Amino acid sequence: MPETVQLRMPTGISTLDPILDGGVPPGSLILLLGEMGAGNYEFVYSSIVNTFGLMKGVVPPGLIMPKKIRYVTFTRMREDVIHEIIQSFPANGLAESISAIEFEDLSSCYFDRSIVPDGWYSGSDTLTRLQKRSDRENIFLRVSKVFNTAEPDSIVILDSITDIATQTNIPNLWTDLTGILRGIQRLTKQRNVTTYLLLSKGILDSVQERELADIADAVLLFKWEESASARRQRVMYFEKFRGVMPHLEEHDLVKFAVRISATGGFEVSNIRVVI
Repeated sequence: MPETVQLRMPTGISTLDPILDGGVPPGSLILLLGEMGAGNYEFVYSSIVNTFGLMKGVVPPGLIMPKKIRYVTFTRMREDVIHEIIQSFPANGLAESISAIEFEDLSSCYFDRSIVPDGWYSGSDTLTRLQKRSDRENIFLRVSKVFNTAEPDSIVILDSITDIATQTNIPNLWTDLTGILRGIQRLTKQRNVTTYLLLSKGILDSVQERELADIADAVLLFKWEESASARRQRVMYFEKFRGVMPHLEEHDLVKFAVRISATGGFEVSNIRVVI
């Protein structure tokens, strides 16, 4: 019998995709677990910018190019995210390219249950806000609607799971969060929707962090380490990657030095870091 072709969806990181035989398996739920400033946000921004460039070219055999990129925020404004991307990668025509990102701002649903004044996050009138609060639409219901309408062969970014996961004092919230993520993990396979989950490391307790890691298909850990010269450097680990880890282990490709530049964005070295 002929071998099954292993399709890949590019991450857009030119120094990483060749190591992954072109990209990640379409439909992967990928947890980007990062220490402060260690590179998980830069990974996402570089992926977005570079993927838009790849989408305009010819698709090589064995690759699936995302049809759309959808960015979901719980507390951040669309303008804030776009401004941060443009500031990180000052390239000509970048603003026009990233305008194609589909944003889903769930901040009103998030803040409607908080003590944050309405005027800080909502431009709607008082009657509308009161109606929304009386409806009490669950934020996970909103997330499920986002994925129900996600186009097959697309990318979805959740920025960030940290915003929700830290509210564990709310009854049933943790169970709802892990439940919806397990559901998303199934749905992504059905529709080839590659999903990135951003999570800050060290905020949740270790048990909760491990539970989220267990749900994900892949876990990329971004952290700071000191080299032999006592210089701090960013490092990226593949802690897990279902179906891909044997290939990475065989070639000793599980730990990479990370560099972030204004021109190249997020870059990795395929030489294993020795600390």
